[in-house]
Amino acid sequence: MADATTTAPATSNPAATGAGGEAGASTTTGGADPSLLTSGAEGKAEPTDPSKGGEEGKAEPGSKTEGDKTDETNKGDKPAEVPEKYEFKAPEGVELDSVAAGEFSALAKDLKLTADQAQGVVDIAVKMQQRQAESVAATVKEWGDQSKADKEFGGDNLDANLAIAKKAVDTFGSDAFKQLLSSSGLGNHPEVIRTFLKAGKAISNDTFVKSGNPATTNGASLAERMYPNYSK
Repeated sequence: MADATTTAPATSNPAATGAGGEAGASTTTGGADPSLLTSGAEGKAEPTDPSKGGEEGKAEPGSKTEGDKTDETNKGDKPAEVPEKYEFKAPEGVELDSVAAGEFSALAKDLKLTADQAQGVVDIAVKMQQRQAESVAATVKEWGDQSKADKEFGGDNLDANLAIAKKAVDTFGSDAFKQLLSSSGLGNHPEVIRTFLKAGKAISNDTFVKSGNPATTNGASLAERMYPNYSK
């Protein structure tokens, strides 16, 4: 009886092999093997042929494994083509920054990006810039709407008050400062208008002397101008 036990083929009964199952024995228990969830029914293990001693899964000498076939396939793939020079295209009405484009070209070459891959990155960057510009434009418009409705200087008196504020800008502001107000949209901001309106009202009287123009003294001495109540 002992000899019959040692020469009998392995069975599919899990109780005969223990929880782990011995090599060469089928471990079909009626439950789902985790590998079947991804490989499908064709991945089910076939019962082991005891006459082959469980060696049917081994590759024959000189045969190629799946890994070898994959390597051969990869060797046949055409490598990604990296251009000598990238030519980026921008949407109509958009001009790319030449300095930024040059810096990105160097980076794209280091990363071995194809022309299509690099252009895809540029397209995303342009869209981000356009969204930012739209956001700024919306903010400037909002400032303008707030100024028009301002209770202090807006409404029906807006044009008259803007004229006074512009007088202060023309008096104190340089051309570069005026350009800054225009390009940044700050010329629409309620607080900027309010500040220059106050300055404009302060210089509206005849006693204001613009820088560079001498004041009228009417023959009065410096002491008399500094101390009106001074008498000789």
